[in-house]
Amino acid sequence: MNEIIKKNGITFGIILGLFSLLITTTIYAVDLQLFTSWWIGIVAILVTIIVGVVLVSKTKKQLNGVLVFKNAFKVYFIAALIGSFISKIYEYVLFNFIDPQAKETIKEITLKYTSDMMEKFGAPPAAVNEAMQKAAETDNYSLGSLMFGFALGLVFHAIFGLILAAIFKSKSDESL
Repeated sequence: MNEIIKKNGITFGIILGLFSLLITTTIYAVDLQLFTSWWIGIVAILVTIIVGVVLVSKTKKQLNGVLVFKNAFKVYFIAALIGSFISKIYEYVLFNFIDPQAKETIKEITLKYTSDMMEKFGAPPAAVNEAMQKAAETDNYSLGSLMFGFALGLVFHAIFGLILAAIFKSKSDESL
């Protein structure tokens, strides 16, 4: 593997992971209700997009403007993999060892938020009760749940990585 691809993927992966740690820690310290805030998710997505664009364009520049589709995808996906892994490990440690009570509080907040939203959209009471029962039985910060979220996140990162690679690849891959 090209050293620039490897170095940039790892470096930016650590940056993404640290950004996620910072966001999670800030929300944890400020107000657990923010874990259900839609705008926090939008900010995280925007930062991920910006970091991805900067990463791939920087890598292309370091490779003298020659970046094949495969390497453009690879550098982004390495970063996403590392960043997501750091994030999920941190969440697991924070909510299972450092402050397990916080995950229970977040669950209560999430249940209330979900119930309010379902009622707001006119869901029948039986459906709301069933959804609340299922949600109450779920541990969103168990190792299994976090790994499922990790895998699902990687699918979305892969899709975004393919789009980035298509945008930033060199115009003529055939000559490479």
